[in-house]
Amino acid sequence: MNYCSHCGAGVRQEIPAGDNRLRYVCTECGMIHYQNPRIVAGCLPVYDNKVLLCRRAIEPRKGLWTLPGGFLELGETIEQGAVRETVEEAGAEVRVTQLYTLFNVLHVGQLSLFFLAEMDSPVFAAGEESLDVQLFDEQDIPWDELAFTTIRQTLEYFFSDRRQGEFIQRTGDIDYNSAMTQSRHVGSV
Repeated sequence: MNYCSHCGAGVRQEIPAGDNRLRYVCTECGMIHYQNPRIVAGCLPVYDNKVLLCRRAIEPRKGLWTLPGGFLELGETIEQGAVRETVEEAGAEVRVTQLYTLFNVLHVGQLSLFFLAEMDSPVFAAGEESLDVQLFDEQDIPWDELAFTTIRQTLEYFFSDRRQGEFIQRTGDIDYNSAMTQSRHVGSV
């Protein structure tokens, strides 16, 4: 950040009085610019025991496979955002069944979450942000062409949980800056 969004003057980094973190502070009006994590919401759509994946048409990771998902918009719930992104990227109507995974993606300042979702029919089509959309059996998942660690981890949990017959809500931390990847079970859902 170089300029204040309130008055247009330059900003500098400092720890404001009563705070404990570096923040961007306007050199003229004194406005403190807080930067908070961005929320990514998506679905793990399932039809006839197959998972719906999208091949990305945009950067980052253009050409690689992902679950439908994207940034939450103001005025929508995380569930609404996940469903909207599924329609936009995969042209698929889904019914959300439960929150499934939640990852703190620390190195990029994101909170990424995925819902388990059911498709009532195999109707889907690539949206503007997708090159292709396909249903995959577990053995056909393009594991070496997945776009993000959050996607790989969510899919690994899903297939493991499906074999066990119980879907467990999980949270985890991913931070490439410290080579840290941790996961925790929240409990049965």
